[in-house]
Amino acid sequence: MADDSRTTVPERPPVTQPLTASGFLHNAWYMAGWVEDCAQRPLTPRTVLGEPIVLFKTAQGQWVALEDRCAHRFAPLSRGHIVEGCKLQCPYHGLQYDAAGACVFNPHGNRRIPPQARVRSWPVVEKHKALWVWMGGAPARPDEIPDFSVLDEAPALHGTRLDYILIAANYQLIVDNLLDLSHTSYLHEGILGNAETVQSQIKCDQEGRDVLVSRHASNVAAPGMFAQFWPDHPGKVDKFTVMRWMAPSNMRLISGICAVGAEPMSGTGYYALHMLTPADQHSTHYFFTAVRFGVKTTDLALNLALQEKIATMRRFAFAEQDAPVIEAQQRILDQADRTLDPVLLEIDAGPVRYKRVLNQLLRAEQS
Repeated sequence: MADDSRTTVPERPPVTQPLTASGFLHNAWYMAGWVEDCAQRPLTPRTVLGEPIVLFKTAQGQWVALEDRCAHRFAPLSRGHIVEGCKLQCPYHGLQYDAAGACVFNPHGNRRIPPQARVRSWPVVEKHKALWVWMGGAPARPDEIPDFSVLDEAPALHGTRLDYILIAANYQLIVDNLLDLSHTSYLHEGILGNAETVQSQIKCDQEGRDVLVSRHASNVAAPGMFAQFWPDHPGKVDKFTVMRWMAPSNMRLISGICAVGAEPMSGTGYYALHMLTPADQHSTHYFFTAVRFGVKTTDLALNLALQEKIATMRRFAFAEQDAPVIEAQQRILDQADRTLDPVLLEIDAGPVRYKRVLNQLLRAEQS
């Protein structure tokens, strides 16, 4: 049953279930990079859940994720190079590791390889134009890779740049930001929201482990970007968003406008895809892109211009508007001399619900 946060403030989780979950969910898939970016370099270093990782592709086409720390003197393997198309050579003393992380060559002395000369390896899968790493000790479950199939199905002209920024804040602060899109009326005013979209019908639902938050503003002026998607739109429209959180930190948004009273998907807008990968407790890899739907513009030059404009606008919104506020939140939390207990508003139904689910998953894994 959906929760309608128009009428009730979300219930605060019980004291045994803290509002903000601690730690990371390890038995889960995290995006490590866009395939097109990682394929452009022989070795890609990445920190995920505090673990240093190096990604590379073998000559046979297999993606590999190894611990970026040689077992000998802990030199970063990402400064080494690939030999024989499938082995990673340490830059410091030349030890070589195979795709499973075992040292297979020691060039020194009698060339004996100590049993402990190995580094950790993680399962890695290429899907939806991204590389996904399974960080836990349980057997990897490929069917749990988040569904971003819209990336595979849309025409290239309807997609936008595969983008990335690093935000100096805990990933949960970014999830809070994305699950409460009321901030678009203020932080992104004139681009993604406006004064008329403040008063929206808000609903929070749960489908399995997924949490969905929807906002619907009726009979409002079309926000700037969406008005450009529909050059001859009626004077007033319905503005809608549905954000889906997929554990532990991936988000898929449908956002757009339609004729007043019409079915939302009869209008136009885009799927906004957000992949959040914690680097550590205080920084997050933020991968994002967008795919248009219900495209009503037919001119090629206009669609090319909109493709670039969407990418530029979204990067500006995230890097120049969202990130500074979220990073300032992190600094305030770090500097606090006491536990901060946030006031809850009706708009917080989504953040409260996803934290409950995340806490359940964390407790199950830790037990």
